[in-house]
Amino acid sequence: MSTTLNPNMGYVALVTILILAQYLFFTVKAGLARGKDGVKAPAMTGGEQFERCLRVQLNTLEQMAISIPAMWLCASFFRADVAAVFGITYLIGRFIYAASYVTAPEKRVLGMATTVLSNVILMLCALFGVIRIII
Repeated sequence: MSTTLNPNMGYVALVTILILAQYLFFTVKAGLARGKDGVKAPAMTGGEQFERCLRVQLNTLEQMAISIPAMWLCASFFRADVAAVFGITYLIGRFIYAASYVTAPEKRVLGMATTVLSNVILMLCALFGVIRIII
């Protein structure tokens, strides 16, 4: 049995790598803020900048648990190009969220809304694709 890979799946893989790199970047920023604010491990509270950076890191991890599987399901059962586009939208939303949370947490809504909307669209497209196959 021979299978051919949809060329657009390469974009989904690239976006996945970018999402993982973004998470690593946020993790490093939280670690550096921990050191700068003198927060000794295993403490999870301390300086305000550390707590903001840590919250960005943890919230991103929470969202990744939805976005990466949803993106791959969307790519596999609906359309890979759509999955890649909304994966990039998610990535942009995370940067907006991080930038606003660190400087003015009350303005993080746009970044969070972009993230959540991207995840919802990815999940709905995946669901549509799966239902289309099983019906």
